Amino acid sequence: MSITQELVKELFEYKDGQLFWKKTTSKRSIAGNLAGYLTKRGYWRVSINYKHYYTHRIVFLMFHGHLPKLLDHIDGNPLNNKIENLRAATSAENVRNSKLRNTNKSGIKGVCWDKQHKKWSVTIMVSGKNYRIGRFKDLGLAQLAIEEARNKYHKEFANHG
Repeated sequence: MSITQELVKELFEYKDGQLFWKKTTSKRSIAGNLAGYLTKRGYWRVSINYKHYYTHRIVFLMFHGHLPKLLDHIDGNPLNNKIENLRAATSAENVRNSKLRNTNKSGIKGVCWDKQHKKWSVTIMVSGKNYRIGRFKDLGLAQLAIEEARNKYHKEFANHG
């Protein structure tokens, strides 16, 4: 049995990004209670007919009537499942909206130190290819360059954090 908009609207009430059970369906699923559980990866999930679904996918289905292959949390917070924070995305768009990796040493996405040239190197990926924007002596200028490039090529999926 696949889930439908009608089924999820029958089972859940949406309040400010969270789902609450409309009716008691089991010992764990009691009417009025918050639905789901927090995963180790930091996402809320709910179970429907013994199958697990991410809460953000159920919320999107409730409001839009379909499930895209991939969803993106606009603010990057997997716990913020407010409908206005969710959008359909491709895999590439989802990556563009990712946060700064903890292995990054410059503190700026797309900027790294080029030891050979003793400058900050700025690169951006567009359509699966890496493009060098330039090398800069000043980290602030490198940051301005990558942010401008991200805004130009990544548009609404540009994430400068």
